[in-house]
Amino acid sequence: MDTLDKKILDIIQTAFPITERPYADLAKQLSSTEEEVFSRVVALKEQGIIRRIGCNFQSAKLDWHSTLCGAYVPDDKIEEFTKAVNALSGVTHNYLREHHFNIWFTLIAEDKEKVLSILADLTEKTGIEILYLPAEILYKIKVDFKMENENSKEAK
Repeated sequence: MDTLDKKILDIIQTAFPITERPYADLAKQLSSTEEEVFSRVVALKEQGIIRRIGCNFQSAKLDWHSTLCGAYVPDDKIEEFTKAVNALSGVTHNYLREHHFNIWFTLIAEDKEKVLSILADLTEKTGIEILYLPAEILYKIKVDFKMENENSKEAK
């Protein structure tokens, strides 16, 4: 990565412009062109440096309900179960873990009753019991990884 890539990453971690032409706005900040910034973001995504570009909402501030869910899913049902989970519009994460409860996902919906209804429907559809683990206290940690600073040495 060169200096421009690092500057792009520094900005988009928490200040991605929510505008009609975000890459043009980034380009203005970086003294570059819209096309250059966009092509670099695409390349960084293709390289796996950028995993996703999206927004994070604090569900409670929107009066929505969010919960962590866990399930023990037999090996022969993992593919079917994960497809069913991934088809749910309120799922934000879905992970396979090496643990007795081997599938973990987060679910968000309009309210607690809707979340519980979705989970009941999923259990009915798949036959898999799901742990409902809503947070009692929310700890939100903001982490930015500073990519560019005055002491960086760019490879020549």
